[in-house]
Amino acid sequence: MLHVASYEGLRILTLDRPAVGNALDDELAVALTDAVTEAGVDLSLHTLVLRAEGRHFCTGFDLSDLENVEDGELLRRFVNIELLLAALWHCPLRTVAFGGGRAWGAGADLFACCDLRVAREDSTFCFPGVRFGLVLGTRRLASRVGEAAARRVLTEGKVLAASEALALGLASESTALEFDSWLETLAPVVVERETAAGLKQAVREDQRDRDLAALVRSAARPGLKQRILAYRANERAARPASSA
Repeated sequence: MLHVASYEGLRILTLDRPAVGNALDDELAVALTDAVTEAGVDLSLHTLVLRAEGRHFCTGFDLSDLENVEDGELLRRFVNIELLLAALWHCPLRTVAFGGGRAWGAGADLFACCDLRVAREDSTFCFPGVRFGLVLGTRRLASRVGEAAARRVLTEGKVLAASEALALGLASESTALEFDSWLETLAPVVVERETAAGLKQAVREDQRDRDLAALVRSAARPGLKQRILAYRANERAARPASSA
């Protein structure tokens, strides 16, 4: 589910649910939050890297058991996603996301939270949560691409190719390399850890309470499960017959 490896000041977190596109179920979200928090207090580390096994970085929130859960449980799970994103956004280390295939929904939010955002050339990005009423990760996306571009990306529901994500600033670089080869090109951190953490803190106002409140307000609106079911039905209906 989640593999953790460390060497030479790096900690690498590998999402390992390739059969479901590395979608975030509750267990994986909590495990990632714990791993990010633990890395943040490990003084031997300067960089935290997120990557994934298989074709896709992360296809979003795992909805495989949607028929069996109700609004309250969905709200709790989305809160855990927000807590994960906040932990990553405020992690005192240099954070890196290496994404290929789909980085959609919560996966796109994970990608946007990182300091270095490396999009493999086959990457695509999409933020569909707003289509079932969620306000999740919005301010962090806006900090990457600007308020106007974030609003357009969210409200138009566009799927962004790697080149488009790079042009917007959602991705910080694009690569044709596989992860191990790309990792060899990663520049070293040349300032000591406390200074690096201070630089991040100086430019990143702590808005965790506001972000969590915005998410809870949106997810607590009655009918969350039905909105997600309607979204899924619309997506299936929109697929070409050949891909059904």
